Amino acid sequence: MEVANELMGSIAGWAGANTWIVQVFIVVFLALLLDFAQRRILKRLHRRLVLTSNPWDDTLVAAAVTPLSILIWILGISFAADIVGARTDAPIFEAVEPIRYVSVICAMAWFLIRLTNGVQAEMVVRGSASGAPFDRTTADAIATLVRASVVITAALVILQTLGFSISGVLAFGGIGGVAVGFAAKDLLANFFGGLILYFDQPFKVGEWIRSPDREIEGTVENIGWRLTTIRSFAKRPIYVPNSTFSSIAVENPSRMSHRRIYETVGIRYSDAAQMLDIVTAVKDMLLQHSEIDTTQTLMVNFNSFAPSSLDFFIYAFTRTTNWVQFHAIKQDVLLNIERIIRENNAEIAFPTSTLHLPEGVTINESAAG
Repeated sequence: MEVANELMGSIAGWAGANTWIVQVFIVVFLALLLDFAQRRILKRLHRRLVLTSNPWDDTLVAAAVTPLSILIWILGISFAADIVGARTDAPIFEAVEPIRYVSVICAMAWFLIRLTNGVQAEMVVRGSASGAPFDRTTADAIATLVRASVVITAALVILQTLGFSISGVLAFGGIGGVAVGFAAKDLLANFFGGLILYFDQPFKVGEWIRSPDREIEGTVENIGWRLTTIRSFAKRPIYVPNSTFSSIAVENPSRMSHRRIYETVGIRYSDAAQMLDIVTAVKDMLLQHSEIDTTQTLMVNFNSFAPSSLDFFIYAFTRTTNWVQFHAIKQDVLLNIERIIRENNAEIAFPTSTLHLPEGVTINESAAG
């Protein structure tokens, strides 16, 4: 019994002399318990919010889980470090408070960036699913600006928290900006080129573009602050610096209103008498074709004495801009032209040569025998 009393007394004495260890343990344990609780609560809440029609509440919860967990551990460890610092008086623990403030600001900025990413992704998904007109380029630009604003604001607040004067930092940035501008003029040119693309919008993500000045053609996949990514029809990525678009011509076939059929057809010289009937019939066929837009320019005319043919051309526009449908319509038009030529007892010409002998051809019968 005396041994037990002495052991309990020793434990009580040790605990009284080392209460800071108990306090550190309690703080760390509470941080662990609080983090475990918030993860389970937010996880269950997220599962329920996903089932609702409002997409923004579950996006908010999903963005908050990890930053909130980091924030809990930052506060818990920093308070535990304060307890240890008060006991040991070590100079290194003086850095705990500014580190705590900086970490809290970083956690909040991380939450805002995750929330921005979630809202951007949700907008893209809903815009694609609804089938309504959706400007993904503008959505990406706004999200990028919001992220940049969050990062810059967080950096300025951190500098102010650490004791640096923001006005002094901005003044230094103004002076040093000239030197940085000369050193990184290409980077800045691409940055401002990206701004011009976002504001003028000569093309958007998902559109087909081509440049007659450069070997650039494909579908726009992404418009970044430095590069624009284009996927060629060979499925190869093309990375174009944004500043390039300020010095080249860019065609945007995705915004065409019609597709043009422009073909030349030749008939034989011996069928010259049927040319007028053929041209008239072809024009009537185009005027009656349901897929040809007759409100646009429509011409069918004989226009050339070619070496081996009499040529007429057709010039018309389809109602559709779809590449696959256009070729099906063009095929139908060309087959109808071939039928019209055949029905008029004419033939489509092909390269031929005629040899004229002034004295004719004589056959030596004896030599033939």
